[in-house]
Amino acid sequence: MEKGIFIKTLKGEKTERPPVWFMRQAGRVLPSYLEMRKQYSFKELMRDPELAAKVTLLPVYDLGVDAAILFSDILVIPEAMGMELTFTDSGPRFATALKDLDDPMSLINPDATKLEYIYDVIDKIQETKPADFPLIGFCGAPFTTLCYMVQGLGTNHTFPDAVSLLYKDRKLAKQLLGAITELSIEYALNQVKHGIAAFQIFETHAGLIPADLYMELIMPFVRKISAAVMQTGTPTIFLPKGLGTGLKQLQPGDADFISVDWQVPIKEAREMIPADMGVQGNLDPRILFANQEVIEAKLQEYLSFGAEEDKWIFNVGHGFVPGIPVENAKFVVDWIKSANWNS
Repeated sequence: MEKGIFIKTLKGEKTERPPVWFMRQAGRVLPSYLEMRKQYSFKELMRDPELAAKVTLLPVYDLGVDAAILFSDILVIPEAMGMELTFTDSGPRFATALKDLDDPMSLINPDATKLEYIYDVIDKIQETKPADFPLIGFCGAPFTTLCYMVQGLGTNHTFPDAVSLLYKDRKLAKQLLGAITELSIEYALNQVKHGIAAFQIFETHAGLIPADLYMELIMPFVRKISAAVMQTGTPTIFLPKGLGTGLKQLQPGDADFISVDWQVPIKEAREMIPADMGVQGNLDPRILFANQEVIEAKLQEYLSFGAEEDKWIFNVGHGFVPGIPVENAKFVVDWIKSANWNS
């Protein structure tokens, strides 16, 4: 277990191989997690420090990844803003969606104390994880968080009401984005105080709107969060899934690393992203449904990139999907660790 390789790479130091971890690595795929889900609901696992710490660390032991990510959910922020949230078998659902209110801001009542149980989880992870092993904290980026708040449920991933709000009432959209951002900054800085080694901002739905609109309207809010975290010296990763050629508009200092989805080849993404920023990604997680010969052929394509690029963290382009064979996830980790990255 190479405990330092993830942080060394984030700091731009040369390592023998790229570090590897996966988004959504704790759930959906691991048999050990699925067994726990038979006993406990998602919310029970997330809110109990002992259970959440155990789930956070499962992939460290089951898959051999180089970093753990806090087992939580991006929707803890709207919940702490006063929205009633339930996790159903078909995904998260808010009791009242902002699209159904004449005055959406009337529902917004941020209460940072509602996030304190998560810091207890982080403390428990710090107690139980291997020494010096990196823990990644995270939050949802403001636009993705807004999408769920406006729509009220997570099953329609085109979020038509949230997108139309940006065009119909930009003033209200900015008010909501600002409120999300302020609480997210407090949340992020508290995660830093409790010892996270790195922080990732998840913009899962950047691709729902034109890149120019994203950079103009949304990116200033993202920059506030990343700047607050980076000022603490904590390495920061930004995932703008679906941003496409908008990657060209990112600026040095927007984050330390940019996590790239599978829609842009990694070499092309590297050319678009400012040189002083690292890259993370970008295997399509659905290839893990294929046999290992197919998977290995795809992994081979990354060798030349990895040989040239020191500032690269291997990951999937977005989270694991349910049903991926765990042995294929383990195969990827083992392959990354054993491949010759100096050729």
